[in-house]
Amino acid sequence: MSRVLVIATGGTIASTPERDGLAPTLTGRELAERVPLLDTLCELDFVQPMNIDSTNMRPRDWLRIASVVRDSYDRYDGFVVLHGTDTMAYTAAALSYLVQDSEKPIVLTGSQQPMANPFTDAKLNLYHSVLYACDPASCDVSVVFGGEVICGTRARKQRTMSFNAFTSMNFPPLAYVRGERVVRATGVAQAEKDGRAPRFYDALDDRVIVLKLTPELRPSIFELLASDYDAVILETFGIGGIPAYDGAYQRAIYDWVESGRTLVVTTQVPEEGLDLGVYEVGRAYADRCGILRGDDMTTEALVAKTMWALGQTRDPAEVARLFYQPVNNDRSAR
Repeated sequence: MSRVLVIATGGTIASTPERDGLAPTLTGRELAERVPLLDTLCELDFVQPMNIDSTNMRPRDWLRIASVVRDSYDRYDGFVVLHGTDTMAYTAAALSYLVQDSEKPIVLTGSQQPMANPFTDAKLNLYHSVLYACDPASCDVSVVFGGEVICGTRARKQRTMSFNAFTSMNFPPLAYVRGERVVRATGVAQAEKDGRAPRFYDALDDRVIVLKLTPELRPSIFELLASDYDAVILETFGIGGIPAYDGAYQRAIYDWVESGRTLVVTTQVPEEGLDLGVYEVGRAYADRCGILRGDDMTTEALVAKTMWALGQTRDPAEVARLFYQPVNNDRSAR
């Protein structure tokens, strides 16, 4: 019988009504006890490194979760992380970089309604997640939610109330859970299990910020950010448009990267990705040293990958190599 470790971190799934609103109070074991037949799937153990609203989840918490996986990796066949939905996509992406090439599944799930709610989605999501974690073909980091299995680097919370809260961005779902069956998607390449040991990392640079372009945003914002941040994820217009503004943006961005900082260019449009070579307003940044292209990656994955890459090295060439190295299907081949 498989052994699965449930890593409970809080979130809506664990919340109960308190004086000032919903707050996480239930433990992972208490949640599992409320899901019928869950204990028939496998042998379950529980650990509770934190019990927080996922709004309060931080990079140092990602490292704590990854360390739990690392320290217990040899004793379990899979892992299920119970997590709030609001920042689940960030944590799933971060774990994809902190635990690479895992032949054992690391599954994140949660719910839109608390476990105690009479119409909750928590029971089915938790059951499906453990079912997927027990499947011998499962591996790497994924999100299991609303009957879909989404690659950990491609998940995005798309809806605030509906039970199908998450969407797989620019990449098909890995599988679907239908009743007691895991139905693998055809034509989706998944990792081969070849006996390799996973690679664990324990360093992140949390001085990374996302900056969304809006009409008339002043290029001087880069000067204001310089004292607190090592990298900016710049969400451009459309397929990669950055305003000219008489050259002010180009000067500000070039100064930023020439100071040794990192700029990642992406698009604020959710689907289909970036191409800086199409329009004049983007081409000046296409091949500039220190400017990295997000292509079709999600912003959540870009934040986590930039933190991970800068946590390993400050050499610009090595940062670029790590950034463009595909991890857990995080970017499509150019």
